[in-house]
Amino acid sequence: MRGKPGEQTGAPLSGGELNAAITRELVRIHTAAIGRGPRKSYSFHSGDTLVTVMLGVLTRAEQTLVSHGEGEAVLDMRRLSQRAMAEEMGAAVARLTGREVLATMSDNHLDPDLAVQVFVLVPPPA
Repeated sequence: MRGKPGEQTGAPLSGGELNAAITRELVRIHTAAIGRGPRKSYSFHSGDTLVTVMLGVLTRAEQTLVSHGEGEAVLDMRRLSQRAMAEEMGAAVARLTGREVLATMSDNHLDPDLAVQVFVLVPPPA
């Protein structure tokens, strides 16, 4: 029987269950830090790389700034926010995958409105 997503209950999550659990947890962290969640999000992984894409992440205030030519300021603030969330997001990915996170990279795009989180995981022992 499985517990809550991310709870250690025996067999680790894999495939679509792992992708969904990671997406839920990263959206939770993002929402807590930014004040609103993305309109849509998904995660996928291949080998030692895990990617989460969040669509529709800009707040109304950020959208207003972008429409007034302040897109670079919005991107700068988003980068600061992503750095602030990086440790918590990396810890969540490590907990859910059972693997150490080697590197975390994040970026945003204004049109279309999306954010991406990339995690490179330490290869499993041979």
